[in-house]
Amino acid sequence: MHDERRRIEERVARLHNQRIKPAIYAATVPLAVEAWQAPGEPVPFDEAAAAPYEPFAMNTPWGPPWGTTWFRMSGQVPAEWAGKRVETVIDLGFVGDWPGNQAEALVHLVDGTPLKAVNPLNQYVPIANPAAGGEEIHYLVEAASNPDILANDFVGPTPLGDVRTAGDKPLYTFKRADLAVLDENVWHLDLDTEVLYELMLELGEHDPRRHEIMHALDRAMDLLDLDDISGSAADVRAALAPVLSKPAHASAHTVSGVGHAHIDSAWLWPIRETKRKTSRTFSNVTSLADEYEEFVFACSQAQQYEWVRDNYPQVWARIQESVKKGQWAPVGGMWVEADGNLPGGEAVARQFIHGKRFFIEHFGIETKGVWLPDSFGYNAAYPQLAKLAGNEWFLTQKISWNQTNKFPHHTFWWEGIDGTRIFTHFPPVDTYNARFSGEEMSRAVRNYQEKGGATRSLAPFGWGDGGGGPTREVMERARRLKDLEGSAKVEVEHPDAFFAKAREEYPDAPVWFGELYLELHRATYTSQARTKQGNRRSEHKLREAELWATTAALHAPGYSYPYERLDRLWKTVLLHQFHDILPGSSIAWVHREAEAEYARVAQELEEMTAEAVAALGGGGARIFNTSPYDRAEVVRTAEGAPAYVEVPASGSAPVGAAGPAQPVTVDGRVLDNGLVRVEVAEDGTLSSVRDLRADREVLADKGNLLRLHTDLPNYWDAWDIDKHYKNRYTDLLDTESVTVVEADPLIAAIRVERAFGKGSRITQTITVRAGSPRIDIETDIDWHEAEKILKAGFPVDIRAPHSSAEIQFGHVQRPTHTNTSWEAARFEVSGHRWVHIGEPGYGVAVINDSTYGHDVSRTVREDGGTTTTVRLSLVRAPRVPDPGADQGRHRFTYSLLPGASIGDAVAEGYALNLPLRVADAAGAPVPVVSVDGEGVTVEAVKLADDESGDVVVRLYESRGGRATGTLRTGFPLAGAQVTDLLERPLAQADTDGNGGVTVELRPFQILTLRLERAATGR
Repeated sequence: MHDERRRIEERVARLHNQRIKPAIYAATVPLAVEAWQAPGEPVPFDEAAAAPYEPFAMNTPWGPPWGTTWFRMSGQVPAEWAGKRVETVIDLGFVGDWPGNQAEALVHLVDGTPLKAVNPLNQYVPIANPAAGGEEIHYLVEAASNPDILANDFVGPTPLGDVRTAGDKPLYTFKRADLAVLDENVWHLDLDTEVLYELMLELGEHDPRRHEIMHALDRAMDLLDLDDISGSAADVRAALAPVLSKPAHASAHTVSGVGHAHIDSAWLWPIRETKRKTSRTFSNVTSLADEYEEFVFACSQAQQYEWVRDNYPQVWARIQESVKKGQWAPVGGMWVEADGNLPGGEAVARQFIHGKRFFIEHFGIETKGVWLPDSFGYNAAYPQLAKLAGNEWFLTQKISWNQTNKFPHHTFWWEGIDGTRIFTHFPPVDTYNARFSGEEMSRAVRNYQEKGGATRSLAPFGWGDGGGGPTREVMERARRLKDLEGSAKVEVEHPDAFFAKAREEYPDAPVWFGELYLELHRATYTSQARTKQGNRRSEHKLREAELWATTAALHAPGYSYPYERLDRLWKTVLLHQFHDILPGSSIAWVHREAEAEYARVAQELEEMTAEAVAALGGGGARIFNTSPYDRAEVVRTAEGAPAYVEVPASGSAPVGAAGPAQPVTVDGRVLDNGLVRVEVAEDGTLSSVRDLRADREVLADKGNLLRLHTDLPNYWDAWDIDKHYKNRYTDLLDTESVTVVEADPLIAAIRVERAFGKGSRITQTITVRAGSPRIDIETDIDWHEAEKILKAGFPVDIRAPHSSAEIQFGHVQRPTHTNTSWEAARFEVSGHRWVHIGEPGYGVAVINDSTYGHDVSRTVREDGGTTTTVRLSLVRAPRVPDPGADQGRHRFTYSLLPGASIGDAVAEGYALNLPLRVADAAGAPVPVVSVDGEGVTVEAVKLADDESGDVVVRLYESRGGRATGTLRTGFPLAGAQVTDLLERPLAQADTDGNGGVTVELRPFQILTLRLERAATGR
C-alpha cells in the first residue's frame, strides 16, 4: 500500500478546522445590545440593573483596563427554530484561548439570577433543548475588561498591573452576541474527528491502529458534503463509529479524570477580581453538572467558597446541591492553596484548621487529602501536619516544572522530617489544566514512572489559573476515551476514589524523604520583600496576641478572649499566604494591597495585645517575653534607655535585673563584650569576629559583604533566579561613613552608610549587647535598582558538610557540596528564622527577622582550611509582572551568632522575631504554661476554638533528637488530652501525679495538648 499519511492527515485537518467547526452553529440571529460602563470598582447587580443604558453596536471597542461594563441583551427565538437546541453565543472580543487573563463575563437573568459565565472556550449560554420557538431572552451581562498581563511574553514591564497606572484605553472589541442553533450532529462530528485525529498522531508510525484510524477518517471525509455539512454529518459519524467503539487493551493505563478549575486567589488580577472569578467558574461548573451526570469536580480553598457564600448566594446554593449529589468534591482542606515553603509552622496548621472546619461546617464533609498542585515546592513538615489534620493523601503537580532533574516517582510515600508518611501522587499528565487531548493522554502514559508496579494516575481537567474550569467539550472527550483502543482509559471520579484504588494496588510504593524542592521559581523566597516581612511580622504578632489574651483570660476578671477578632485576622493572614501573593509573583496591585492589609493587621494585633496586657492591671514597667525560651538580654525601656532584664519563657519580669559582669567596650571600630570581639573595617565589612569563649576567629574573609548581582532570569522574572546570576556582581565596599553611634556599657553600635547603583542607599547599624554573643545588623535600604539582587555574605572558618535551615516545626539539612545534579540544583534555598553551619564542637548561625532565600557554599583555602559561606538574599528588583517590585524603603535585621548550637539558633531565632515588650502591669502573672526538657518548644498557646475555656498548647521537638519533659500550667489543671490539629481528642495525656503533663517526643514531633481548667469558684 502506498504511504498516503501526509495527504490524509492534511486533508482531515483542513476539513475539520475549515468546514466542520464553522458549521457547528447552523443558524444565528443577533441580540439587541445596550451598554453601561460602571464607574470605578464593580457594583452590585441591583445598581447595574437600575443604571442608564445606551445602544451598543458589534465591533465597538469597550472596556478600559480593570473596568466593568454591563450589557443589557434581549431577543426572541425565531418560531422556525422550534424543536432545535438553541443557545446564546457571546464573544466579547476574546484574545487567544486562556479564559483567566482577559475579558470575562457573568450572564444574569433580569431578576439577578446568575446563569453562566462566558469566556474564550465557553461562549454559550443554553436557552432551550428543544426550543418551542418564540421564547424571549433578556440578560444583564457583567463583563470584566481585565488586561492580558503576559501578552508581551515577559519581554518587558507593563503598566497594566495596577489600576492606578493602567490608563483607560479600551482593550477589547465586542464581536458577537447572537441567538444560535447548535447543530448537535456537527458538534459531535467535530469531537469524534478531533479525538480520533489526535489519537492517530500519537500512535507509532508502525502501529496498525494508527493506520486503521487514518484510513477510517479518510473514508469518512469522502462522505462529507461540503455544500451540506449538517445534512451529511450523521453519515460521517456512522462511518467513524466502528473505530470509536473498539475497546482499549486490557493492560491500558487508567487515567482518573477529576474536574478542576485552578483559581489563583490573586496573581495577574487583584483579590477583588478573584471574588468574581469564583462566581463565574462555579456557575459554569454547576451548569455542567446538570448536563453530565458522571461529572465530578474537585475544588479546594475554603476562602473562595466563603466569598461565593457571602457575595453570590444563588451560586452557593447550587454548589451545596452539587455536593449533595456527589458531583462536587471539596478537597484540600486548607484556607487557600498556600505557598509550600514560606508560611510558618503554626500558619500551615491554621490553614488546615480553618479550611477543614469550613468544609465540615458547611457541607458535613471532612476532606481526606491535601490538594496543592501549583505551589513552588513543599516543605518537609507537610506529611506530619497533613496527617495531624486528618488527611490520608497528598497531591501536587508543580514538581513537573523542575529545571534540571526529573522527579523519579509519580505515586509514592512521602516521608517528613519526623518520620510521618503520607500517600502522595504527582500526575504524569504534567498539568492541572488537562483537556484529554491526544498529546496529554500519550504523555501521561509515556511519562508514568510506576509502570510495572501500578496502572493508574490522576488528571485534573479543566481550564485554570484564572479559572474557567471544565467544558462540555472536555466531558465529551472523556466519554469517547472511556474505553478506546490505542488510548489510556479515562474514568471520571472523585479524587478519594482514585487514591483508594492507587493505594490498594501499590501499597509498597517507593519512599521519598524530605522536602519536595522545586528546581525553579527559587526567587520566590525573596521577591516582594515587604510582603514577606508583613507575613513574618503578622505570624509572630498573632502568636503574641494569643498568648497574652490567654494570660488575661486566665488572670484578669472581666476580660473576654477575642475569639472573633483572632479568627478574622488569622484568615486575612492565611489568605495572603496564597502561592502567588506571599511568593511575590503577583501584579503591583496585589502587593500594594497586601502591604496595606499587613499594616492594618499589625495595628489591630498591637491593640489586642496592649488590651490584654492592660487587663492585667497597672503598677509599673514590666517586660513581657512571648518567646518559648527564658531571656536574659538588653532591652530599651519606654524612655529609650537600655536595661538588662531576665524574663522567663512566656512570662514577664520587672525592669532592673543586674547587668552581666562584662560590659561592652568600644575601641575605635572594635566592639567587645567579653563574649565576642567585632572589628569593623574601613570599608564597612566585618574584618574580624572573634569568639572569645572558644578563642577562635569566626570569619575566613570579609563578613557582612554586600554583593550586588545582575539578576535577569531566562523567563519568569519575579519567580526565578538562574544560576548565571553569580557570574556578574559588584561588591559594595565604598562607604560614606563608618561611625560609632552608641557606646553604652550595655549596648554599643557602629553605623555604616553607603550609596550605590542607581541612587540606592543602605544604612547598617552593627550592634553588640552586653551578655550576648549575637551580633545584630539592623538594615535600612532605599532601593532603586532594576534586575539586580542584593546578598549579604558571611564566609565562616568552618568545614561544614551540610547546612541546617529552619522550616516549619523543625529544620532540614542540605549538603554544602555539589556532587550530584540534585545538590547542584539547590543553589538557592529557603529557610525561616535561621541557618546553621557547624563542625564537631563548633557552630555558627545566621539569624533573620524577615528574609527567606539564601545560599550556602564552601571552598578550600590555600592554607588547607575550609570556608563555608552563608549568604542571605536581601532584596531583588524584577520588573515582571510588577515593574516596581521592591522599589523603595526596606527595614529589617539579620544577625551573626558565633558559637551556636542548633538549640541556640532556635532560641535566638525566636528572640529576634519576638522582641521583648515593655508595658505597664501590676504583677507577674504565672506563665500559662512552662516546659522543662531540652528541645521541647512551645509554638502556640491559645484558648480552644469551641469557646469551652480549655487551653490549647502546641509544642514540638526542635533540635532533631528525642526529647522528654514536663509541662506545668499556671492554672489549676483538671485534665489533659492529646488532640489533632482541629483540637479533637486522640488520647489521654500522661501526667506525673503532681499536676504536670509528661511529654515524650520523637525528633521533630508536633504535639497538641488540650488542657481542661479546674473550677476555681470565679
